[in-house]
Formats: sequence, C-alpha cells, structure tokens
Amino acid sequence: MIAMPIKVLIVDDSAVVRTIFTKELSLDPELKIIGTAPDPYVARDMIVKLQPDVVTLDIEMPRMDGVTFLRKLMKHYPLPVIVVSSLTKSGSDLAMEALHEGAVDVMCKPGPSYSVGDMSLSLIDKIKAAARVNVRTMQNIWSATPRAPAKLSLTKTTNKVYAIGASTGGTQALEYILTSMPAYGPGIIIVQHMPEKFTKSFADRLNDLSQITVKEAEDGDRVIPGRALIAPGNQHMILRRSGANYYVEVKTGPLVKRQRPSVEVLFNSVAKYAGSNSVGILLTGMGSDGAEGLLKMKQAGAATIAQDEKSCVVFGMPKEAIQLGAADTVLDLKLIPEAMLGLA
Repeated sequence: MIAMPIKVLIVDDSAVVRTIFTKELSLDPELKIIGTAPDPYVARDMIVKLQPDVVTLDIEMPRMDGVTFLRKLMKHYPLPVIVVSSLTKSGSDLAMEALHEGAVDVMCKPGPSYSVGDMSLSLIDKIKAAARVNVRTMQNIWSATPRAPAKLSLTKTTNKVYAIGASTGGTQALEYILTSMPAYGPGIIIVQHMPEKFTKSFADRLNDLSQITVKEAEDGDRVIPGRALIAPGNQHMILRRSGANYYVEVKTGPLVKRQRPSVEVLFNSVAKYAGSNSVGILLTGMGSDGAEGLLKMKQAGAATIAQDEKSCVVFGMPKEAIQLGAADTVLDLKLIPEAMLGLA
C-alpha cells in the first residue's frame, strides 16, 4: 500500500496544463505534487531523483512522444502512469496505444466539453487507483495469461444479454474477453469507465482484434449475438426491450457512483428488462460502481460473475460486489470467457 500522501509527477509540454493540474490536484490532502516536467527528457531525470508513485503523462509532445517514452519507462523503470490526451481522433488512438504499452488509465485534458472541475474529480480518483497498482505484477499477469483459443464455438444459440462493467485495468481485461469470443458469441453490452471520444477508438481497436463486431453504442442499437456494444464516454447506456428484441438507449444524466457512464445504471436496467435472461460480469476497477447493480441482477435471476483479486489490476468494484453477496462465482480473468460461453 502506498504511504500517504501519494507523490505525483506531472509531465506535459503545456505550461497552462501543468499549472492547472498542480493547482487542482494540490487541493486533495492525499496527493503531493513533487514536480512538473515539460518533456520526457526532463521527466526521466526527475523520476529517477524524486521517485514518484504516479506519473501523469501527455502523449502529444515535442522531442519525444509520450507513447515512446512510456514504452521506455515500462521497460527500465515501471511505475503507474496515467495518460493525458486531448479529445481528438489522433489523441484517442494514441491513448489506446499507450494503454496497450502499459499505462494504467487514460484521462482527457480540460476543454469545452470537459470542465476543469470534472477533470479534477476524475483525475484525483484515477491517481488514487493507480497508486494501488503494482505495475510489475500487472505486467506479469498479462504476460502469463494466454489468450483463449480463437475458434471457440457455442454449442447452442442464445439471445441472452451479457452485461460487463469495468474500470481501472478493464481495457486489457475486456480485450482478453472479447478476443476470446467466437464470431457468433453472445450479445454483450459494456460500460468501461473512459472519457468521450476515447471509447470510439477503444471499440475500433477491439473490433480489429476480435471475431465479433465491437462498436461504440448508438441510441437504438440492437443487442444481438456476435456484437458487443461499448457505452460512449460521458453518456449512460440503458438496456431496453421491445417484444423479443433488446436494444440500448444512450442518454445523458447525472453522475452515478461518480461515473458517467455508470455500470450501476446499466446493470439496473438489465435486471429490469432482461432478468434471468442475462449474465452480469464485474471486472477490475476502483470504487463500488456496479456492485449494487450486480446484486439486483442476481436477485432478478441473472447469473453473476466477479473477477478475482489475483487477476485484478485494482480489486475494488469486484470486492464490493463479493461482499454484498452479488457474485454467484468469483473467477480468474482467464476463466471468464469459458464461463460466459458455458452460461449461454
């Protein structure tokens, strides 16, 4: 466990961003800004000298881009890194690459659609979650976790709804699960805590890697076998039913469990509209979002799964669900795809 306060190093070529981050993060007594760096070369020396617990890293910088720096950092001096990017297509794509290279989480810079206040609340939560991550253990989990066979097949057809919630560490966990699904696997709806725009790049990346179709959800999209829908960043996703057909509604609304999209919102709607015709899965992440919703799904007759502590990057959300008695089974990540197919 990281001793308080958590030591944070801010790496960004923008003096304005460095100033905003320093001011906002310093308001939390559990955080201590030990320095700021305008580029990776300065950051490299500061990391060795100051030994931060968490680094926030811009990925669009001169001299050396953030992804290249991150790759070097993970090889020679691994520590928790939160990638900070602009809300652009290129920035979102680079952020997904950074997650693949070992970043713990992604964050968007404040702008017209993302206020400083929202940024501060979210970034503080992400830093506290990242401080609990053992990066070497995380690297070992992913290197030691084999991908499931690519040609798994369902023994029977299904129209069940599979709802998955995830936060910190969830991007890697979801990649493992979705790339393990056969082309005509179950219909899946997902909430991954991630800013707007980033979810589109994330969905596109998973679509390229998977046999199933993966897309950022749009209002009215049907939940059908062979497709996974990922809730758009900054919008809630709700399951609805029309006759025998399931579809999703994408809408704005207040933060729930300090999140938008919220796993709680999704799971509650699945409990209401799919009940025993659904499966709920709660993956790695900090906080309690989705725990009570998973319990409601279980009470409605759904099968429920929580990721176990050993394979979680942050054992927060699943732990809360387990303590509530919401999980029928607690499984290592590498066993979840097989369990999902077995419940079809």
